[in-house]
Formats: sequence, structure tokens, C-alpha cells
Amino acid sequence: MVEDDDSMRDAIERLLNAAGFGCAAYASADALLARGVEDGSVCVISDLKLPGLTGLELLAMLRRRHIAVPFILITAHDTPDMRQKALACGAAAYLAKPFRGTALLNAVRGAMTRPTLP
Repeated sequence: MVEDDDSMRDAIERLLNAAGFGCAAYASADALLARGVEDGSVCVISDLKLPGLTGLELLAMLRRRHIAVPFILITAHDTPDMRQKALACGAAAYLAKPFRGTALLNAVRGAMTRPTLP
């Protein structure tokens, strides 16, 4: 999970852990890329606006590296165009902040059953 806001990152990490999903949390896309996406990852959750690479740029980079893990994009900067672009780029789900924890958990569960794009 990639989120630059400390409190949001902590809250999402706690939610995912409480739901039984292990979670590695990063403050930037570069930090995730430096560590790598672990084999067996259920999905990547990323904020749209991040320092350095954006969430959409992260998604594109993962796809270029042939990492086809499902990708959930979250944002406080929701627009219809951005939602459409994210889904067209292969995001499994797109959530506008603030969102309910159940919405994120449902998106994660949905991503687990959705075929990913190479």
C-alpha cells in the first residue's frame, strides 16, 4: 500500500491487518519500487497524488515490468475524467476519499477475483 499521508497510511494498514490481509506500507511509489512487489501480493493500493511518481505512473511502471498484480487507486482529488482514466489504465478499483473501510475491503476482495491485465 502506498500513501504519503501518515495517518491515512496507518489507518489503512490497521484496517487491512484487522481484516486478515498482511500489509506492507510505503510513503512513496519509489519506496515500493525499491522494495519490489512481493510474490503472492493480493493487490497494490495506491494514492493518486504522491511525492515523485503518481499512483497512475506507478501502475504504468508495474505493467511495463510485467507485474500484473491488481491495482486499487485511491484519491482525494476525484474527477470523472480521472476515474475513467484510472480504470482505462487497468486499475481494478478506484475509490474517492473519504471512503468507508468496507468499501476498501470490498475492493480488495473484488480485486482478488478479477483477472489482471499484463
